Amino acid sequence: MSVSVAPVAVLPPGVRRTGLICAVIGAIAFSGKAIIVKLAYRHGVDAITLIMYRMLFALPLFVIMAWWAGRGKPALTLRDWLAVVALGFCGYYLSSYLDFAGLSYISAGLERLILYLNPTLVLALGWLLYRKVASARQLLGLAISYAGVMLVFGMELYTHGAGQQVGWGATLVFLSAVSYAIYLVYSAQYVKRLGALRLVGLATSFACLFCIAQFLLTRPLQAAQVDSAVIWLSVLNATLCTAVPVLLVMLAVERLGAATVAQTGMIGPLSTILMGVWLLGEPLTPVMVAGTALVLTGIYVFTHQVKRP
Repeated sequence: MSVSVAPVAVLPPGVRRTGLICAVIGAIAFSGKAIIVKLAYRHGVDAITLIMYRMLFALPLFVIMAWWAGRGKPALTLRDWLAVVALGFCGYYLSSYLDFAGLSYISAGLERLILYLNPTLVLALGWLLYRKVASARQLLGLAISYAGVMLVFGMELYTHGAGQQVGWGATLVFLSAVSYAIYLVYSAQYVKRLGALRLVGLATSFACLFCIAQFLLTRPLQAAQVDSAVIWLSVLNATLCTAVPVLLVMLAVERLGAATVAQTGMIGPLSTILMGVWLLGEPLTPVMVAGTALVLTGIYVFTHQVKRP
């Protein structure tokens, strides 16, 4: 049975309100991932073990998601399966591992600002792969956003006095954003073929298997013996900051459209910084506020379409 969705302009206020609530909660929940990872690192766990536990607990949820979204749909071809595996490796396994590794060197606030540059990386890939020309407005937004990140990056270099570690952490997180941008560029055609929820469920299920396999191949089984706090933080990460936001964002897109949800996502960096101050004791400096304002302004300029008269 197919479900028709009314155009956003004629949706009842209650439906739009529900969509907005889903989008806001989803953005905040996604941003909480960095906070949970930083809290877990305080218990002496390494990135490979931590991401293994996150994906281990998330795997059943994504398998159920893929099964639910695939009911009554045509079976995947061999080419579809190969694409799903490749997208899962690049978009969720590699990007997640690089992100977790980078968070051991930089603050949660800087990590979120770097990841929020994702639309600009998609633009760069579009130019490299398809020679899509950027508009002057997009280039302006790109320049403003990167100026904000570099401002916060410079502050961390000055504050921590460990330039090599901060630089390495920022590089890892930036490569994580690049990896996810590649996923976004190449997944577009498969979203149309398989559906967004089915593709996400399948790709993340394979990513979970990659993360578990990485742990089994690179760590002794004794490494799985971690503090109980790490287990509970991983359960929280797998549910509240991984599976639940995926569902909430999908519900929001269905009600509001992708453009509105993308704009709502701007609350993500702000919530990460505020939670970092509250839960991690990270300083809220004028430089951090100014850098965040620049990044959010740049992304707004970058993504906002000027309506022609």
